[in-house]
Amino acid sequence: MTSSTDGSGKPLIMLVGMGDLSAKVLNMLLSDPATNRVVLAGRDTETIRRRGNLALFTSTNLGEHGTVKTVHVDLRDVDATAETLARVRPDIIFMGGSLQSWRIITALPKEVFEELDEAQFGPWLPMHLTLNHLLMQAVRDAGIDAKVVNAAFPDAVGPVLGKVGLAPTIGAGNVANIVPALTLGAAHLLNTHPSMVELRLTAQHYFSHYVPRFGDAGQGAYHLAVTVAGQPGTAEVHHGALFAQLDNRLKRLGGIDGQLLTASSAVRVLKGLATDSGVLAHAPAPDGLPGGYPVRVHRGGGTLDLPDGLGQDKAIRINEECQRADGIDRIDDDGTVHFTEPEMAVMKRLLGYECLSMKLGDASEWADELALKYRAFAAKFS
Repeated sequence: MTSSTDGSGKPLIMLVGMGDLSAKVLNMLLSDPATNRVVLAGRDTETIRRRGNLALFTSTNLGEHGTVKTVHVDLRDVDATAETLARVRPDIIFMGGSLQSWRIITALPKEVFEELDEAQFGPWLPMHLTLNHLLMQAVRDAGIDAKVVNAAFPDAVGPVLGKVGLAPTIGAGNVANIVPALTLGAAHLLNTHPSMVELRLTAQHYFSHYVPRFGDAGQGAYHLAVTVAGQPGTAEVHHGALFAQLDNRLKRLGGIDGQLLTASSAVRVLKGLATDSGVLAHAPAPDGLPGGYPVRVHRGGGTLDLPDGLGQDKAIRINEECQRADGIDRIDDDGTVHFTEPEMAVMKRLLGYECLSMKLGDASEWADELALKYRAFAAKFS
């Protein structure tokens, strides 16, 4: 993968949506010569130019000399975004933009957050789908072959957009974020070094969100295979004992601090794309599939690398079942999303918001309504 605008042979990586996550991703990309040719895209070009310079100066201090450029992009203007993409011609696009970050509700008082969190993540889909839909339309209209890595609720955004031929190439975070802790936990139970342990986990966002908080899988369907180097077959690990460690000895910081882990998960995928390495990773929505999977990442995207005995159809069914625990009942062939009634009932009770089904073309309007009602709700506790 080489950009037509540069003779270095390095891919040009565009970051869209320069919030905290993208800033962390930027720092990591600039620390590696294979990924340190970057362009930042957003509406406030002066702020992101300064953010880019800060990251560039930091990497220079550490002996790495990349490049960071800035372009104006307003995803609401699909035609202008397409023109910019056609001119800049990024090889890889990292999508970190969203209308409302997942972590916004974590700022609520603890008991209020926990009550609202019972709605799970599915009902918040309009906030993450809207900008991704606009971006993917612009990528299509630009006529470029950029690979798009989406970090905004990719487990559901990918399959929805996949129904209309606009799925990002692959997602980042979620299933990947829980794998390091599970690896360390399995190594502890098996009395071996973590470098000897290899996991293959199939699970949707609900699982990766629930297990670290409560130490068990809750209502989440999943498939986990653990192998130890030099030993044939699957290692015997008690899943209950493994998961319990994540709410005990392997408990980590969450919230904005936890985005460091998401950034590293994203960069593992981005580097795999940039170097065509075939690295084993975990990622949501490869080629628009629902939920998360073990994949081999190469120039073209992520190829499923499922454990023996787990076929693709079964893996998809597991993720669709786990998706229902996250508040999404099903996704129709035209991209219409049907939400589960118990989870949406929480949104109705607390926010006065109810959306039992959503057509893709209506996502922006639902996002506007949800934002308005959430702001009114949160204002009670400010």
